[in-house]
Amino acid sequence: MNSIIVPYLPGISYKDPLDTLTEIFSSAQLHQLNYEPWPDKGAKPEAEFSIAYGDDAVYLKFMVSEKHYRSVHTNINDPVYEDSCVEFFIGFADDEGYYNFEFNAQGALLVGWGKNRERKHLAPALLNNIKCYSSVSVLDQPLPFKWELITVIPFSVFSEHQIDTLRNVTCRANFYKCGDKLPEPHFLCWNKIEADAPDFHRPEYFGNILFE
Repeated sequence: MNSIIVPYLPGISYKDPLDTLTEIFSSAQLHQLNYEPWPDKGAKPEAEFSIAYGDDAVYLKFMVSEKHYRSVHTNINDPVYEDSCVEFFIGFADDEGYYNFEFNAQGALLVGWGKNRERKHLAPALLNNIKCYSSVSVLDQPLPFKWELITVIPFSVFSEHQIDTLRNVTCRANFYKCGDKLPEPHFLCWNKIEADAPDFHRPEYFGNILFE
């Protein structure tokens, strides 16, 4: 089982501008999405992420290189997993429920809460508080589409819990890359999943993350 110690960033705030976040992530530890539980004949994307937290939010950065690119969905809780997409699932303590955060390359997002596939979407008014900053470029290389996404998730979005701090909190989590409607669909994960068919909603395969 994979594990991560999530660094605490003293002094950083949900209100900080993109320049501040970019500087923080420039030296952050990178974690790879190495596992491809359901490989296909297409070119395997490259994907990695960094994670940190402060006094009022969780900070994530994803970096992706892939052969194909799709960004169709624009509304909150659209099926963004059909696009070029990254995802972050997290459950707190011994709660059987968990949150699924899903983002396409432009920052359109879907967020749910529940047990396994018993999900409910969180309200758009709440999800509007999540900040997303994205950039996309096309390069002359085998995986030409390169994109990055920084997202800031305030503690208030974890609406099924009362979170004032994450210091010394251990959670269950997994991180993913997918693209269900790309010409060559793919499914990558941080902590390995063992299942016959693509299914990210497998909390028994979550890894551990400790907020230091």
